[in-house]
Amino acid sequence: MRHLLSAGDLTRDEALLILDTARELAQVGERSVKKLPTLRGRTVVNLFYEDSTRTRISFEAAAKRMSADVINFSARGSSVSKGESLKDTALTLQAMGADGVVIRHSASGAARRLAEWVDGAVVNAGDGTHEHPTQALLDAFTMRERMGRLEGLRVAVVGDIRHSRVARSNVLLLNTLGAEVTLVAPPTLLPVSVDAWPCEVSYDFDEVLPKSDVVMMLRVQAERMNASFFPSAREYSRRYGLTAERFARMADHAIVMHPGPMIRGMEISAEVADSARSTVVEQVTNGVSVRMAVLYLLLGGAIQGPGHQGETR
Repeated sequence: MRHLLSAGDLTRDEALLILDTARELAQVGERSVKKLPTLRGRTVVNLFYEDSTRTRISFEAAAKRMSADVINFSARGSSVSKGESLKDTALTLQAMGADGVVIRHSASGAARRLAEWVDGAVVNAGDGTHEHPTQALLDAFTMRERMGRLEGLRVAVVGDIRHSRVARSNVLLLNTLGAEVTLVAPPTLLPVSVDAWPCEVSYDFDEVLPKSDVVMMLRVQAERMNASFFPSAREYSRRYGLTAERFARMADHAIVMHPGPMIRGMEISAEVADSARSTVVEQVTNGVSVRMAVLYLLLGGAIQGPGHQGETR
């Protein structure tokens, strides 16, 4: 595997290799000197066409902990805002000799196009409403650390599935790793293609909740909506919010996840978000370890996928 473009591209063995590598690298974060010389001399470019403070900083921290040189390229105030195309930017990165490019873009499929134009490894940090594979990996890592397994886990993903690249990547990856996913949302917030996804679908949160080991709440992405998908915020919260009352009906061992940023009081109540069974802060910490693992395996040459036998990067 030369790139990480979709969670669906990963075999079970590749996904587990990333999670196992992340576990080893997590120990670096516990040391007083949080640096490894692993990627010294390599250049990683963060190419962000959409704002995302947490994901960009997470990738930057991951690359720097591995001693890579990091170039942050924000589309705002750059040649992109003057009309430069993605291909022109790719050719510039190619000329600079970027070993790895982390891209976030509002257009679905942008990461795959970029991978056709550059020699370096491309990591998809979110493309439109399509995918966000490293988020799915850090979520799977968090589940495995908390629950001790992924095989057979029952995971409910609740909320705005339609606009969520996190949901799609999680469904694909968790299916590969043997977990059972149920999507919970009003019909208006489910994607048209959901029938083809390897998961169950329910409109009834209260029915799914007590049977779930993991409850992952998603933010309602109002910025991607140009129409009314539900009557009101209050009505949405009443039917699909993780309130304290619903939290009390969860299984005793079950955990609560959220990819962030959270809208407290809308999809999740403050007391649930801050409870000991919420993994929101761990997810951020684990994100750095997982992204270190992805960069290490792509730029260090340890993952070799079909068609790339013998090729090291």
